[in-house]
Amino acid sequence: MSAPETLIQMSRALGQPDRRYVIIGEGNTSLRADDETFWVKSSGHQLTTINADGFAQIRFAPIMEMFEHPPADLVEEREILRNARVDGGSAYPSVETSFHAMLLHDCGVQCIAHTHPIPINRLMCSIHAETFAKRRTCPDEAVVCGPESVFVPYIDPGLPLADEIRRRVHTYMDKHGDSPKVVLLANHGLIALAQSPAEALNITDMAVKGAEILWGALAVGGAVFLSEAEVVHLVRRPDEIYRRKLFTSDPAKGEST
Repeated sequence: MSAPETLIQMSRALGQPDRRYVIIGEGNTSLRADDETFWVKSSGHQLTTINADGFAQIRFAPIMEMFEHPPADLVEEREILRNARVDGGSAYPSVETSFHAMLLHDCGVQCIAHTHPIPINRLMCSIHAETFAKRRTCPDEAVVCGPESVFVPYIDPGLPLADEIRRRVHTYMDKHGDSPKVVLLANHGLIALAQSPAEALNITDMAVKGAEILWGALAVGGAVFLSEAEVVHLVRRPDEIYRRKLFTSDPAKGEST
């Protein structure tokens, strides 16, 4: 069974050099295959040129088991990842597979896109990182990226990072009654949570726009943010809910995926 074409197309779009979302082998993507498995980018592949051979199909169960019974070290963690592959083979899943599995499993989403956009990391590597996560500057940033993003301080990639993302994502869901659209990793990058590859790309694009706007606002003296009440109003407006549903659509098909 090969990785879906929609996952390949989204990954290549995220890897386009003019977008500056990833450099060389940065970033990884995933897509739920069924209730028990998902596709995730393999280590050593570049998003800009990735094809079906660049993804491994992974079982959820052994990955989720690590959160309850953590491996002794990174060597054991990597062995668990290797053994979680459905068909074996030479494709080795990304070391960040654990947070892909967790987010797909816990948040009720279908697709994850993790990138390192330069505009995002300008802020993630600054004193304004958490402010960017918590505040919104424009209406469509709130509509597409949610009322706020989950902010995670820098943690070494692998299970420790996935475990902290999980804790903070569940705190977000308890507060908002829904899964987040964006997780921001200090000194690291962006994770988009979506119901389709098309939506994951839209969320990434909008988050990058938000970062560019905040960067520019800070450069000319400071940002003027939307109030919390304004953000909540925008997110809950019926017409915006309708638009947000359309943003999950595959433009080539004109329908939700």
